[in-house]
Amino acid sequence: MSARAKRAGAAGVAAALLGAGAGELAAALVAPTSGPFAVVGGALIDAAPAWAKDTAIAWFGTSDKTALLVGIGIVLLVVAALAGLAEARWRRAGVVAFAAIGLIVGILSLTRSDAGLLAWLPSLLAGVIAAITLRSLLSLAGMPSPAAGPASAPVQEGRADAVDGPTRRRFLSWTIGTAAIGVALAAAGTLARAGSTAVTAVREAIRLPKPATPAPPIPASASLDVKGIAPLITPAADFYRIDTALVVPSVDPHSWRLRIHGMVAHEVTLTWDELLALPLVESAATLSCVSNEVGGDLVGNAMWLGYPIRELLKRAAPDADADMVLSTSADGFTAGTPLEALTDDRAALLAVGMNGAPLPLQHGFPVRMVVPGLYGYVSATKWVTDLEVTRFDRARAYWTDRGWSERGPIKRSPASMCPAPVATCRRAIP
Repeated sequence: MSARAKRAGAAGVAAALLGAGAGELAAALVAPTSGPFAVVGGALIDAAPAWAKDTAIAWFGTSDKTALLVGIGIVLLVVAALAGLAEARWRRAGVVAFAAIGLIVGILSLTRSDAGLLAWLPSLLAGVIAAITLRSLLSLAGMPSPAAGPASAPVQEGRADAVDGPTRRRFLSWTIGTAAIGVALAAAGTLARAGSTAVTAVREAIRLPKPATPAPPIPASASLDVKGIAPLITPAADFYRIDTALVVPSVDPHSWRLRIHGMVAHEVTLTWDELLALPLVESAATLSCVSNEVGGDLVGNAMWLGYPIRELLKRAAPDADADMVLSTSADGFTAGTPLEALTDDRAALLAVGMNGAPLPLQHGFPVRMVVPGLYGYVSATKWVTDLEVTRFDRARAYWTDRGWSERGPIKRSPASMCPAPVATCRRAIP
């Protein structure tokens, strides 16, 4: 590769890093769920076929999101280098490419279910900054924009590579500095998104009420003192997470509402304070991702605190011919749960607590569903805000709309081997 091509490729990569970093920081400030990486990653997750999701879980397990973001980053760098090469050869080709990518991703961000009014801004800003930076770096490299059109005179390779020492050093310094600033901005955006939300402080200040109905004591014999076996109750920090949310939704409990509607006699709306004032129930239950293999680590036990969903549905009085509840999360995910699984005597909870503390943000704070006996893709909705009583022949959920079975009963081990009811992860990727 010629020196000219190397400089052009390096300029493209540095410009992309600066643009992406600025976009991620802008997203953290004005649209936390609409960073360029989150938008592209979310679109890829939604479009990926089942075999691709199977492969991602098999290869990366709970690191599937990290692997996806790394993959997106690698593709971005390759595309950026090509844009730099194109800009050095054809006037404004790379500039247009960066701007077009920013515009396309900005438009794509508006199609997301959780898009805000400024969802388009971070990606468009990233594209514009990358375009301007690319042209500036190439000018520093002594590579002015070539004339447009096929009739332009060809550049002599030897002359193009002949850059004096000060120019070369200036270009190298600016390119490295630009790339470093881009990485720093991206890191700042990540930290700002994780630490600036007031929801974190609100969660830490919450003191959950004691359960009106405590969980039955777990027999001492259920805990096996065997080296290498995880504790019977999995700490929240160690609890696995499998879902499709690249950016964890931040839901303020004080503005949280649950609406129960559809094929019901009475529509019900529930606030956070009203939920905590109800007689809460404590229940030990196991969550096991549908992708978990025998001996796998995509499984955990927790002590859940919440209110029985059957009692809320009793208030709403579902129609006799209803057979499904379509639950929706704050970020637009949906799951279709058999109505009978939410109205029978199993401990199907609208959960607010996990192991004696409010739900962690990544596990559904402030409120999620826990439904024993069903795979999570049809039941265990995190950040739940809406329950629509309907029918399977009238509504389809996120995964069933992609060809998955409607009812998703969990495949259990023999009852004697299960110390607790079994539910599964919300938004599980099989």
